Amino acid sequence: MDLKSLRYFVAIADTGSFTAAAAKVRVAQPALSRHMRELEGELGVALLRRTARGAVLTQEGAVLYESARRILAEAEQVKHQLIAQAQLGQATITVGASPTLSRVLLPGLFERCDSSLGGFRIAVREAFTPTLSDWVERGLVDVAFLTNPDGSRDYALHHLYTEPFALVTAAPRRTERIVPVPQLADIPLLMTSFHRSVVQRQLDLVGGRLNVHAEIDSVDSIRELVMQGRWATLMPISVFSDQRAAGTAVVSEISGVQLNRLLMLAVRRDGAGNPGIALFTDIVKAQCAQLVTKGVFNLSDTMGTARRATGRRSAGAGESSG
Repeated sequence: MDLKSLRYFVAIADTGSFTAAAAKVRVAQPALSRHMRELEGELGVALLRRTARGAVLTQEGAVLYESARRILAEAEQVKHQLIAQAQLGQATITVGASPTLSRVLLPGLFERCDSSLGGFRIAVREAFTPTLSDWVERGLVDVAFLTNPDGSRDYALHHLYTEPFALVTAAPRRTERIVPVPQLADIPLLMTSFHRSVVQRQLDLVGGRLNVHAEIDSVDSIRELVMQGRWATLMPISVFSDQRAAGTAVVSEISGVQLNRLLMLAVRRDGAGNPGIALFTDIVKAQCAQLVTKGVFNLSDTMGTARRATGRRSAGAGESSG
């Protein structure tokens, strides 16, 4: 009993006719009939009964039909997975990402792709969303992580997560965990030009105003300057995930408005049906879901709490063993 015979059998059952089934599977009717005789001989039961109207399933044939459909569907799925993995293993997918996302997402993505997809390679190009959006549309990258993208562009979009912006300062310069919108006008900020535009559009809805001391299109530079203790920034909270966990940065929620960035994965239109890119998209979604669970994109202090709890458990274990 092979897949070809099962495929022929299902075609006859679906069409109710040897003639129609032969046309559907593109094989001569005598060959189709021979395969059915061999299948029935192997199983020792009659599967089909010829009538004036065509062919109908016997009771035994009805039992085989359900199993055959499932077997064929699973075989087709395995085939597509193997083809996709072969394509991924031989291919390089070019990924566009902003500097704020590269350090958060890419290490885990590299690890997942390497462990599950062998020789798969990723090439990364960094830029902010306006440039990345253009690159996807022109086919210069295969996929890109976009913040608050324009949905009218010519690419497919997959929602990944929504991440809040927060006011970040070095500890212990600021202790308030909630800062009202009007107070932002009194706090000198360092921001990237793109983040400033994203935040200001949302503040405009409530009449809020930013006090931007300097625009610096380098996230690393802003992070370093903020941690020196003189400046503050409004930034997606994952940018300071390490500092939050270590307790060296204070992250304050902005009250009176929801300041968020919507992260989407953009896939160029001609790559949407590519099984390799589809598998990569699934890996991205799994990685983002894991980071969400860890609290990387959450304003609550789950990361720091978990890290401190781990430290206390370790310390307790050391005391008891000593």
